[in-house]
Amino acid sequence: MCIGLPLQITAITGIAGTVRDSGDLIDLSLTPEAQVGDWVLTFLGAAREVISENEAEKISAALEGLRSVMQGNALGDAFADLDAATPQLPPHLQAAFDAGKTYG
Repeated sequence: MCIGLPLQITAITGIAGTVRDSGDLIDLSLTPEAQVGDWVLTFLGAAREVISENEAEKISAALEGLRSVMQGNALGDAFADLDAATPQLPPHLQAAFDAGKTYG
């Protein structure tokens, strides 16, 4: 599984971007529109999408919540932005479930 990390660009040289905090270089060839100050969602050292600061904060909070749970701590409000409503099955799956079908 690949997890996307939100990183902010502090400098650009050609198709490489330097990111805040770590100073690591990332590949910007898939996001030619990225500019200094932009947030990008990165996978395996490559920016795949320019995202808003708000989206970057949500993703960072979710990743921090996952780290916390993996260390045996509480989730906290890491996913506070998600709708708290109970998920609903699509009608065709609900009908199958109601009929007693639980697989295939």
